Amino acid sequence: MMQTTFQDEPPVSAGLTAYDREHMVLYLRLLDSATDGADWREAVSILFGINPQCEPERARHVHDSHLARARWMTEQGYRQLVREGSH
Repeated sequence: MMQTTFQDEPPVSAGLTAYDREHMVLYLRLLDSATDGADWREAVSILFGINPQCEPERARHVHDSHLARARWMTEQGYRQLVREGSH
């Protein structure tokens, strides 16, 4: 389990948030697990420390909402990072 605090759903924003910046490693690990075909239940257990058998709805929501934000980072959010890095 990662030792980080998280919200059940990442903030929704058209730009990068402080939460995004703090959770980039988590997002990368989620993307890796999805690419590798890992079971979402295993990923949420390892990355968030949530037992999907005890909290199935919450576990699925946490996993899916963070994975969606991670995918957004690969499609949109990274542009802001690139712009910041070029200054």
